Parts: sequence; structure tokens; C-alpha cells
Amino acid sequence: MMDWVPVVFVTFKVLVLGTGMFFAIKWHYDQGKKEEDKEKETRAVLRAGGKVVAVFALSLLALGIFTFVFATKLGLDLTY
Repeated sequence: MMDWVPVVFVTFKVLVLGTGMFFAIKWHYDQGKKEEDKEKETRAVLRAGGKVVAVFALSLLALGIFTFVFATKLGLDLTY
């Protein structure tokens, strides 16, 4: 009668620990995918921000050149 107790307990222990390990590995895998998505999202935001800064800088430069040329055409003295 006592021979089946270790078999049942070991089987139960293997099932419980196996299930726990499966869900632990799955959880860590899902967390890793979230971090990869965050990295991709961060890169995309930085890339978009860089584009906005570049467009702003080029627009500012173009506006400065346009203003200088327009003021020169009007005969304004722009020397220091």
C-alpha cells in the first residue's frame, strides 16, 4: 500500500513543476518580445524626431536665406 505514495507524489511534483516552468518560460519570452517592441518603438520615435528637427532646421535656414535676399532686393543695408 505504501509503494504507490512516492509514485503519486513524484508524478504530482513533476506535473506541477513542469507546468510552472512552462508558464515561467512563456512569461519571460513574452516580456522579451515586449522589450523588443519597445526598442523598435523607441527607434521609430527617435527617427521621426530626427526628421522633424532636420526639416525644422532646413526650413529655418531657407527662411533666413529668403529674408536676406528679400531685404537685399529692397535695398536695406544688412552690414554690421
